[in-house]
Amino acid sequence: MDPVLQGAFAAGYERLAAWADLLDEINVFPVADADTGRNLMISLAPLHRMDASAETTVRKLLVSATGNSGNIASGFFAGFVAENPSKDIYQATRVGRDRAWQAIADPKPGTMLTVFDELLSHLENLSSDPLAATSPTLIDQLEKAVHSTSETLPALKAAGVVDSGALGMFIFMEGFFCRLAGRADVFRPITEIFRKKLRLPSDFAADNPKGYCVDAVIHVGKEFDSPLENLSQYGGSIVALQDNERLKIHIHTEQRDAVRKQLADIGELVHWSEEDMGAQAENRPSSDKPPVMHIVTDAAGSITREDAARLGMTLLDSYIIVGDKSLPETLFPPEELYALMRSGVRVTTAQASVFERHQRCQSILSRYGQALYLCVGSVYTGNYEVVAAWKRRNDPEDRLAVIDTGLASGRLGIAALATARYATRTDDAGKVIRFAETAVRNSQEYIFLDRLQYLAAGGRLSRTKGFLGDLFHMKPVISPTAEGAVKAGTVRDKDEQLKFALEKLEKGLGQDARPLIMIEYSDNRQWVENDVLGEIKSRHVSAEIILQPLSLTSGAHMGPGTWAVAFLGSTR
Repeated sequence: MDPVLQGAFAAGYERLAAWADLLDEINVFPVADADTGRNLMISLAPLHRMDASAETTVRKLLVSATGNSGNIASGFFAGFVAENPSKDIYQATRVGRDRAWQAIADPKPGTMLTVFDELLSHLENLSSDPLAATSPTLIDQLEKAVHSTSETLPALKAAGVVDSGALGMFIFMEGFFCRLAGRADVFRPITEIFRKKLRLPSDFAADNPKGYCVDAVIHVGKEFDSPLENLSQYGGSIVALQDNERLKIHIHTEQRDAVRKQLADIGELVHWSEEDMGAQAENRPSSDKPPVMHIVTDAAGSITREDAARLGMTLLDSYIIVGDKSLPETLFPPEELYALMRSGVRVTTAQASVFERHQRCQSILSRYGQALYLCVGSVYTGNYEVVAAWKRRNDPEDRLAVIDTGLASGRLGIAALATARYATRTDDAGKVIRFAETAVRNSQEYIFLDRLQYLAAGGRLSRTKGFLGDLFHMKPVISPTAEGAVKAGTVRDKDEQLKFALEKLEKGLGQDARPLIMIEYSDNRQWVENDVLGEIKSRHVSAEIILQPLSLTSGAHMGPGTWAVAFLGSTR
């Protein structure tokens, strides 16, 4: 594919990633399950690093499509990519638009379909040259299309917001066409463009969605022409996409078993995923008074997207890369990652681009009065330097405070979680910063590796040392510090790991009245929950103990079988 077009797709995706949290917050239609941004990021990930053929990209879009908005967007881009927009962008848009409309059992104007219609209308009287499509009037027209959604659909009009899927497509298209035109990567904040249409009213109470959001892929054969109308008796929001012999079905249903049987009768069921829509909706941020400082940290701190939504935090993702699959770390399935690692597949990580990190800064600063970024230690990444440089140019009022914590993994996470909680209990921003600095100093963490081979494979340990360590069944214990990960000890088995952890907790916490302890697991949750958690509870009865998945940035480098314990004493 044309490198310029590849860069345009990447810019669209990265701009979308920067505002995905906002899309989740205003997700009202078709159900208020607070996942539009997340689903679009998962679904459109194949467009982020387009180093494969158009045919392969189309197939990956079909498989990755998730949720209602994600399946519709994947349908559009599958048609758009297949028609080679670098040759005729109008034709590519027409095919994509038609495919998106035709995929939906009950299509509704006032959604992202309206954005696709407006894009096609703009291109209709232009030449087929992609650069002709990048006129400044295009963005103005797409902006008007998004504004119109708040008056088109009754649910959006009642909530006073624009459609989150339509907004997601506007954000993507603005990044895509501006990069295609070679214009500077400077954008108006979305909050400035859509202003009061980006916040649900304080008394907003959506109907709690029931049932499951199901995505399935069925191998149906080339001659498949069986009608799918029967699915409508089991649910709604049905989207159907087909590519050669594969059929992708999305449906919201309370009868998942009946749906599964129906699909199995059509052909071979090769993929099935389901998510409880009610549980997802519970992660919608509270509409109560926001904290005096919005807390930002890196997902490398073993904080989940659910934690962040519940506490009103922002997480900055790195990317997990396995073969030709690349996803933000909080969206990559952990069970898939660890299974691949155990089978010998090479896994790498990558920082978000400077452009994406700058876009995240703009998003944060435009949405919150004051924010505090507890940054992963600069010895581990370049995040601190990137954000500090952006702040010098774009934050004259000093509303974004940035702390180079020197930390990573659960030690960063436990300090950030404690600070986010504290920020809801004070009206003094200075106290929040001082609390964070104290939490950073006082936090501790010990990480227990099962095998050294993964550190060696990632270049963080010489292969000779890794081989010898595994040969003699030596399991290192490491601790993240401002100087990097340091070796804190060596043990031989799980029993010695647990003994080491208990000794460090006893020494580090002593008689602390109310410590916070975070226990992290990789693919060994059952053992950690049954053996480690019980032992720690019995010795620290007054502690608050939380069980967390190890961040995938850490897991990708340290491997399956890793677990850790981070802790923080009472911080006053």
